Amino acid sequence: MGLDVVADTVNPIHITRQAWRNVAESINVPFVEIEVICSDEQEHRNRVESRTSNIPGFALPTWDQVMKRHYEAWDRDHIVIDTANKTVAESMMTLWEQLGL
Repeated sequence: MGLDVVADTVNPIHITRQAWRNVAESINVPFVEIEVICSDEQEHRNRVESRTSNIPGFALPTWDQVMKRHYEAWDRDHIVIDTANKTVAESMMTLWEQLGL
């Protein structure tokens, strides 16, 4: 259809990241992998603990659950955006620069 797709999801393990790559490769379209982090632990914790959900009945993870989540390091080149002490606009600007847009 010629539309861009953004899959905004936690992909903590290699197999899920590969599955998304496989989708793009199976239809021969370019893809970009982006890891969004917050390197300031206190800011990260505050973000987790102050989040709200607009999905009825959906329980957001606690800080303890976030910290205990299994996360595999990336094994290939990808863009890393560190959102610590940045506004959404600043983080987006960094991403656009990384993408060369």
